[in-house]
Amino acid sequence: MLVGERMSHPPITIPPEMSIHDALALLKKERIRRAPVTRGDKMVGIISDKDLLNASPSPATSLSVWELNYLLSKLTVGEVMTRQVITVAEDTPIEEAARIMADNKIGGLPVMKGERIVGIITETDLFKILLELMGARERGVRVTALIEDQPGALARITRAIAEAGGDFVAFGQFTGNASGTKLLTFKVTGLKRDAVAHVTAGIVKEVWDIRE
Repeated sequence: MLVGERMSHPPITIPPEMSIHDALALLKKERIRRAPVTRGDKMVGIISDKDLLNASPSPATSLSVWELNYLLSKLTVGEVMTRQVITVAEDTPIEEAARIMADNKIGGLPVMKGERIVGIITETDLFKILLELMGARERGVRVTALIEDQPGALARITRAIAEAGGDFVAFGQFTGNASGTKLLTFKVTGLKRDAVAHVTAGIVKEVWDIRE
């Protein structure tokens, strides 16, 4: 899966001359938390709701409400935006985009096609992908089990489930709690809870959780 398949497009952009008050109103209206800042066809920065909110004066200020409103009306997006923007291309693997966001502690990445911005991928998009990967919206028997990290371990489990008449709707593998192990989470249909437990017994190292 590539970024271009799951990005939001076309992106909602904000000009650097927009006031922070209007920018906040736009983000709220569109139900988004960040937006690229563009001048013409060129991206010059990115702004988030936190950037805009942090630009407001401290509650301890001695300025009057009229003075505050006047100052805020003069403050523009260009003055508070982040100028050094981390971006990705349309053909970036989705897991690479997730790694970049996690490593840099950011919630979104503008997506570029050459010098042109064509979309944005955010943490919300990644959460939606996780829901699909784990079959969160589908009914079935969900199993979390510890397995040996060795060739053929996954094949034995999938073959046993298939031969018993089960069908996988989700399948994920994660780092185990000990060296040489993997944590497996999967969801299957076509089998009852007891049948899944029986089929996987002796194949997995330890069942952590099984539920319908």
